[in-house]
Amino acid sequence: MTLISSHLFPFSAVNRRSPATSTTTTTTTDLFSCNKPTTTNNTVKFLYSPSLHRCIRLDERFVTRFIVPANAQDLIYNAGATVGVLGGAYALVSAFDDLTRKNILNQGLSRKLVHILSGLLFLVSWPIFSNSPDARYFAAFVPLVNFLRLLVNGFSLVSDQGLIKSVTRQGDPKELLRGPLYYVGILILCAVVFWRNSPIGVVSLAMMCGGDGVADIIGRRYGSMKIPYNQSKSWAGSIAMLIFGFLVSIGMLYYYSFLGHVQFDWGDIVPKVAFIAFVATVVESLPITEVVDDNISVPLVTMAMAFFTLSNNF
Repeated sequence: MTLISSHLFPFSAVNRRSPATSTTTTTTTDLFSCNKPTTTNNTVKFLYSPSLHRCIRLDERFVTRFIVPANAQDLIYNAGATVGVLGGAYALVSAFDDLTRKNILNQGLSRKLVHILSGLLFLVSWPIFSNSPDARYFAAFVPLVNFLRLLVNGFSLVSDQGLIKSVTRQGDPKELLRGPLYYVGILILCAVVFWRNSPIGVVSLAMMCGGDGVADIIGRRYGSMKIPYNQSKSWAGSIAMLIFGFLVSIGMLYYYSFLGHVQFDWGDIVPKVAFIAFVATVVESLPITEVVDDNISVPLVTMAMAFFTLSNNF
C-alpha cells in the first residue's frame, strides 16, 4: 500500500475527508487497528479497498519524516512537468529528423512543420505547470535547452546532421544561429515575460508559428502571384498567414479562456485580434528579410500591437 498524508497531497481524496476532531494518542497495540476508521492528529491514512475500510495509525514522530514542504512539492511537480515537455519536444524534433533522413519529407517542409508544431505544442503545454509564479521559468527551460543545442551545433562544436537537415534551408550549420535561434529565443521571452495569464504572448506565438509557418508552406506551393513590392512573397502566402494566424490566435485564446487563465469579451477581442493579424501579415510581406528575420519582426510587431490593443482585456 502507498502512504498518503493529507499534508503531502492537498488535493487528494484523503484531504477532502472530514477534518480531525480527536486527539487520541496512538499506542503500539493500535498499529493495525481494524475498527471503524477514525481520524486523529496521529493518523496517517492509506489507500484502501472499500470492502476493508481499514486504516493504520502511526506515531506522529514517524509521520513527520514523510511530510514534504509545499514549496518542495511545487518544485518536484514543475520539474516533472519540465522533463515531460522536454521529452515531448525532443521526440517531435527527432521524428522529423528521422523523416528527413529517410527522405519521406523534404528538408523545407520538415523545417516548416517543426517551426509550426514545436512552438504551438510548447504553448499548449503551459497549463501543465503549476500556478506558482516560478512555474514560467521551468517552462522556459525547455526552449533554453534547444537554444543551447542550436548554439553548439551552429558553432560546429558538435555536429547533429539530423537537426541541421530538419531546421535549416541549405544544410549550413551557421543557419542555426539565425532564424532557428531567434525562434527559440522568442519562445523563452513569451514564457518568462507574458506567461499564460496574458494574451500578448499567446497571440505572438500563434502568429509566429501558425501564421508565418503556414504562410511559407502555402506560398511555396501556390505562390505564383507575387506581391508587387516584394517578389519573394506571394499573395497566397500572405492570405494564408492572415487567415491561419487569426484562427490559431483565437483558438489558443479560447483554450486558455476555457481553462480559466484568461477571460475575454469575445465581441471586443475578436476584431482586435483580426487587426493584429493583419498588421503582422503586412510586416511579414515587407522586403526586409535580409535585414530583420521574420522570427523577430513578426512576433515583436505582434507583441507591440497586442500590448496597445489588448491591454484593457486582461
